[in-house]
Amino acid sequence: MASAFVYAPAPESRAIVDIAPSYGLFIDGEFTEAADGKVFKTVSPSSEEVLSEIAQAGSEDVDRAVRAARKAFGTWSALPGSERAKYLFRIARIIQERSRELAVLETLDNGKPIKETRDADLPLVAAHFFYYAGWADKLDHAGFGANPRPLGVAGQVIPWNFPLLMLAWKIAPALATGNTVVLKPAETTPLSALFFADICRQAGLPRGVVNILPGYGDTGAALVAHPDVNKVAFTGSTAVGKEIARAVAGSHKKVTLELGGKGANIVFDDAPIDQAVEGIVNGIFFNQGQVCCAGSRLLVQESVQDELLDSLKRRLSTLRLGDPLDKNTDIGAINSAEQLSRITSLVAQGEAEGAERWSPACELPESGYWFAPTLFTNVTQAHTVARDEIFGPVLSVLTFRTPDEAVAKANNTPYGLSAGIWTEKGSRILAVANKLRAGVVWSNTFNKFDPTSPFGGYKESGFGREGGRHGLEGYLDV
Repeated sequence: MASAFVYAPAPESRAIVDIAPSYGLFIDGEFTEAADGKVFKTVSPSSEEVLSEIAQAGSEDVDRAVRAARKAFGTWSALPGSERAKYLFRIARIIQERSRELAVLETLDNGKPIKETRDADLPLVAAHFFYYAGWADKLDHAGFGANPRPLGVAGQVIPWNFPLLMLAWKIAPALATGNTVVLKPAETTPLSALFFADICRQAGLPRGVVNILPGYGDTGAALVAHPDVNKVAFTGSTAVGKEIARAVAGSHKKVTLELGGKGANIVFDDAPIDQAVEGIVNGIFFNQGQVCCAGSRLLVQESVQDELLDSLKRRLSTLRLGDPLDKNTDIGAINSAEQLSRITSLVAQGEAEGAERWSPACELPESGYWFAPTLFTNVTQAHTVARDEIFGPVLSVLTFRTPDEAVAKANNTPYGLSAGIWTEKGSRILAVANKLRAGVVWSNTFNKFDPTSPFGGYKESGFGREGGRHGLEGYLDV
């Protein structure tokens, strides 16, 4: 049956962003080649088009960048907080002024829909710099005692799912507290970090305060292991987080780890079904499910299971998959061929174990990395798709009868990053939320972020908090 609504193409212009054929490392305020001359290519996930050639940092480059950051630390940390704040405010305003350009760039390099980069990522990036600019001259009143001091050089490693937003989460509090930074972006999404380097120069940030080193895992490992790094901040997989924890054990380094998740979205029988369905869709299909706090496990009360699943399947059938630069697109491309292979393998394992797979009728583009939104029913807690972080647009549905059973199933995971609760009873929200071992619990919503609110996990989802006043502590000697 033909749809009553036909969406004409509404592409955002690529012309607004000028991507150079090649980019160097950003060290001590200048772009420079890697010491060994190594380069790699970054491609657009939606088309497999090569976007640019990027210098690949090695251990010698890491050493250069750390030395530049150490040299800059003395002057930067000695500035009054009100002066550091001026730089952060300036960076925030430039991000706002260049937000359309940066949104297009992020969509090209990452594969997520333009309406997400434009309406979620970029406003939050600017908001984090504005927020931490406000803290820069108030650190004595942040609750960490009198005269808290910066740690020194922060080595930061960020993932590919929210490249510019994860950069903001880490760089903004580090600079506000007087630290200097060496940051390694993900190898599949280095461009927005390199554009941010240009923003630092545009804002007049002193040389060496921020250094950007694109590269692979060995670059990140060299940065984490460098003896003159005082703070390590990592967002990414639990497996790599464990390696980092082992690498820094017994050292002087302060560590923040924000790792994987297998979030439970709990829907009770009195929940507003239509509102819950929108929250479920946002919870797992936002950014193609490539979100550490994604609501990848749906726990629905048995009495409303059929009604909710019917409504959810109807809603999934309306999602539009395709060109991420089209403003009508809901589901963009998977970030890389490697990630697509992992998703495909885990979904096949789910089917082999007897879970029932469903996807809406969905035509996938011929080029690029794509995966249709997928729903698994008849899932038990023993199924791989209910236990492992898939990091893709895949939702596993389990049922429960009582609130205690819901809590037990929600907590039955090695992760503890996020959860959602859907019910009309405020008392039930509070009672259940207090029993959930999750760093963030949303009530009657999902994936709502604010720079004033701390974010982080329990168990194998990491430790430490980013965002809010709590996000300052990881960068201070308290």
